[in-house]
Amino acid sequence: MSETLRVALVGNPNCGKTSLFNHLTGTRQKVANYAGVTVERKVGSFTLASGRAVRVLDLPGAYSLDATSPDEAITRDVVLGKIAEEQDQHAFLCVVDATNLKLHLGLVLEIIAQGKPILLVLNMMDEARRRGMQINTEKLSQRLGVPIVETVAVRNAGIENLMGALDQEKFRTPNFELSDVILTGSNHDKVSQILRDVVIFVDQEDKRTDFLDKIFLHPILGLASLALMMFVVFQAVFAWAEPIMTRIEDSFAWLGEFVGQFISHPLLNSLVVDGIIAGAGGVVVFLPQILILFFFILVLEESGYLPRAAFLLDKLMFKAGLSGRSFIPLLSSFACAVPGIMATRSISDPRDRLTTIFVAPLMTCSARLPVYALLIAAFIPSQTVWGFLNLQGLVLFGLYMSGIVSALIVATVLKFFQKDKSEHALLMELPSYRIPDIKSVWIGLLDRAKIFLKRVGGIIFALSILLWFLCTFPQPPEGGTLPAIDYSFAGMLGHLMQPIFAPLGFNWQICIALIPAMAAREVLVASLGVVYALSATDEDAVTQGLSQIISQGDLSWSLATGLSLLVWFIYAPHCLATLATVKRETGSWKTVAGMTAYLFGLAYLMSFLTYQIATHYFG
Repeated sequence: MSETLRVALVGNPNCGKTSLFNHLTGTRQKVANYAGVTVERKVGSFTLASGRAVRVLDLPGAYSLDATSPDEAITRDVVLGKIAEEQDQHAFLCVVDATNLKLHLGLVLEIIAQGKPILLVLNMMDEARRRGMQINTEKLSQRLGVPIVETVAVRNAGIENLMGALDQEKFRTPNFELSDVILTGSNHDKVSQILRDVVIFVDQEDKRTDFLDKIFLHPILGLASLALMMFVVFQAVFAWAEPIMTRIEDSFAWLGEFVGQFISHPLLNSLVVDGIIAGAGGVVVFLPQILILFFFILVLEESGYLPRAAFLLDKLMFKAGLSGRSFIPLLSSFACAVPGIMATRSISDPRDRLTTIFVAPLMTCSARLPVYALLIAAFIPSQTVWGFLNLQGLVLFGLYMSGIVSALIVATVLKFFQKDKSEHALLMELPSYRIPDIKSVWIGLLDRAKIFLKRVGGIIFALSILLWFLCTFPQPPEGGTLPAIDYSFAGMLGHLMQPIFAPLGFNWQICIALIPAMAAREVLVASLGVVYALSATDEDAVTQGLSQIISQGDLSWSLATGLSLLVWFIYAPHCLATLATVKRETGSWKTVAGMTAYLFGLAYLMSFLTYQIATHYFG
C-alpha cells in the first residue's frame, strides 16, 4: 500500500481554508493542540480515487512567516520544519483568495523562498469573476513556478480537480528558472509585477459588499443591526427549541420508568434511575438550544460579518480598555471561555490580551445555557409580550447583555490600574460577504454536539454517580423521619454551607449542587436533578420534571431565589477548565487567584442585591 500523503493547508485568514478542509475531510477530522502551546490544529483524512490515504493539516491563518502572534508562529514553524511531528509534509497547499491576490500572494512568495513542494489553490474564483477580474492562471503558474488548481470551496467546485492533482502528485518545488520573467525587488514589488502581467481588472466594484457595509458599518444602523441580530438569536433559542426539548424530556422520563421496572434492588434502582438517567437526561434536554445558538454564530462567521462587528465595536471597546481585536475571542467565549481565552493569542498587545482574558469568563458560555433554561422555564411565564415577543427569550437576552455590560465595566475598572495608557490602532482585513457554506455549518454543529454529549457521557456522568453516592450514604438511622438525603454526606455538607449562602436565598440543596458545578457549570442541572430526586418524599414529586419541582410544591423555591441563582451564574467562575487555561496562558497563579476572587466576589454581591430587592418587591 502507498505511503499516506501528508499535506498542510496554509494561507491568510479568510481565504477559505476551513471550507476547503471541511469539504476534503468531512467529519473525519479531529482538533488538538500543539505540544507546549494552546494553539489549535485541525487534522483530517480522506482517500483519493487511487485508494491512497491523505492526511490534511489545517494550519492557523497567517499573513506572513514573520510571525507577530503565537498562532502565526505555529504556521511559520511548520513551514520551516521546526516542529518535529510535522516535518515530513509532502506538500503545502497554499490557499489564496482570488479576489485579493495583492495581499495573499505575499505569503506564497515567502513559502516559495523556502523551497517547499507547493500546490497553489486559487479559491473564490466565482467571486473574482463576478467582480469582473480575469486571471490568467496558466501565466500565473509560470511566473510562480508552481502548479495551480482553481476552486470555489463553499460550493464544492474544483474539489475533484484538486484531489486529482494530489493523486497525480502535481505539487512541486518552485523553480523560478521555469519563468520567462525575472522577478526582482521586495515581495511587494514581485507581487505587483505578477499582477500587472496575469490579472486584468475590469472596473467593477463589489456592489453587494459596498451596499451591506453602508448598513452594517454605519455608526447607528450598524449597532442597531447587531443588537437586532442578537435579539433574534435569543428569541429563537427558546421558541424553536421548545418542541424538541419536550420530546427529549419525555423520552428520558419514559426511559427511567422503563429501566426502573427491571431493577428490583432499591439502591441499584436509585443509582440507575435517579443518578444516571435523571442526571444525564437533565442536561441532554438542553442540546437543541445550544445547537440553535451555535447555528447563528457559525452562519455569522461564515458570512464574513464577524470582522465587521469587531470593527464596529472597536471604539466602544477601546473606551473600556479593550480593542476591536478582543471581539473575536470574546465572541468565542459565548461558546466556551477556554477557546475564547486561547484565541487571545492573536492579540499582540500584552495589556489588551490580559484584560480580554480577565473578562472572557463573563461572556455567557453554552455551559450556562442549561442553567438559564431550567430557571427561566421554572420561574418566567411562557407568554407573549407586545404581541410578538417571547418573554422567556427576553429574559435570556437580558442575561446575555448583563454579562456583556459587566465585562465592559470590569475592563474599564482594570484600565485605571494599568500603567500602559497608550493607544493601539485596529488593523484588520474585512472579507467580502459570502453565502455561508452549509457543509461547514453542519460540521461545526456536529462537532459542538459531540463535545457537549462527550461532557455528558464523561464528566457529568461521573459526577452524577459520585453525587448520588454522597447523597445516598450513610443510610438514615433507625426511626429517622427526614428524607434519607438529610442524613447523607452531601446533606451534612449542604446544611453546613447553607448559613453562608442564606443571604442569597440559596437552600441546602442548591449549596450541594454548587460544589460539583465547579467542574462544569451545566453539572448544576444534573446535580439538582439527583438531589431533588432523592429529596422527594412522594411518588408524584419523583416523576415530575426538575423545573416543576423547584417551582411548585413543598420543595419549590421563591421567585427571589430563582432570580438570585440566575445572577450568580452570570459571574461565578464555575469551570475548572477555564481557570486551568488562564494559568497555562498567563503562567501566573496570582492571575488565576485574582480572577477567581473578583468573580466570586461579584457573584455574591450581585446575587445578594438581587435576592434582597426581589424579596422586597415580590415577597
